[in-house]
Amino acid sequence: MGLADKLGMAKGGVCIDWDLSPADTFGTFESWGGRERVRNNDELFYYFYIDNWAPPAKLYLMERGVKHAKIIARVDSPQELLDHCVAAQGFNGLDKNYAIDQKVKAWLLNNIFEREDFSGVHLVDNSTAKESLKTGLPGKDAPVPEVERVQLRTAPMVLREDDLPALVRRHNFYDSRNNPAGGFDNYLIDNQDNLTVSDAATGLMWQRGGCDLTTIRNVHKYVAELNRTRFAGHNDWRLPTLEEAMSLLENKVNGKGVYLHPCFSKEQPFIFLADCRKPGGYWFVDFKQGTPFWASGSIPGGFGRVCRSL
Repeated sequence: MGLADKLGMAKGGVCIDWDLSPADTFGTFESWGGRERVRNNDELFYYFYIDNWAPPAKLYLMERGVKHAKIIARVDSPQELLDHCVAAQGFNGLDKNYAIDQKVKAWLLNNIFEREDFSGVHLVDNSTAKESLKTGLPGKDAPVPEVERVQLRTAPMVLREDDLPALVRRHNFYDSRNNPAGGFDNYLIDNQDNLTVSDAATGLMWQRGGCDLTTIRNVHKYVAELNRTRFAGHNDWRLPTLEEAMSLLENKVNGKGVYLHPCFSKEQPFIFLADCRKPGGYWFVDFKQGTPFWASGSIPGGFGRVCRSL
């Protein structure tokens, strides 16, 4: 029985790309440079990497395409081998996913593939329970206590990376990188339409869900369609600015794995902003990492979640 059989993928097969690493995937699937970019939605890549987000480090097999990244298996492997591989690469910023080295590759070839012993390869269950969208928030007709209104920037800007720390600290937004001790006080209200919530602290109405992973061009089309069809009864929806999106960040991860109030869907883990980056690219807020980042607006792009001013 081969690896594909073990994973229940015998018909499609699994061809390991030994040269692909977590760092390469940005250039391959998301932005410029590096390896040749992948444009075919049906093309899948498989590579091993080491996850060191929570000790001990673990060895995983990843399936990667233009529109998804899915861990499909965990591999039992010598802990010393993984720890040495991680230590040799040193600190790599916010990301704690590491490429395998030649020693890990040799161990995999010798102990897994050449022996065809896949007993230490364990399938990862990627099925998820239906997401709960109960808000637990006061309804739109409930009395609202006196809340200090904060005026946030609504007009798009071109921002440099150097601009971010000051913007984040101005309103004490939580940011795992630039302001980890921060925290903004929202007062969210359930509009009881199963579509939106409003924030009395910022005067913004927010879409609770959003659109799937797509390009910046398609996100703008998505916003235009929401306005054409008067989503939730309104036609003035827009992409949020950096400050507006940062105002949603909670200072701890919720049960859905994101730094958001649980009234928001987890299916938009990072969203496009109205702001562009100087010298190039687009700004996003990553609700899984709790921080802004930038990337191209094309492959694979980002998710969309809109807001409007009340």
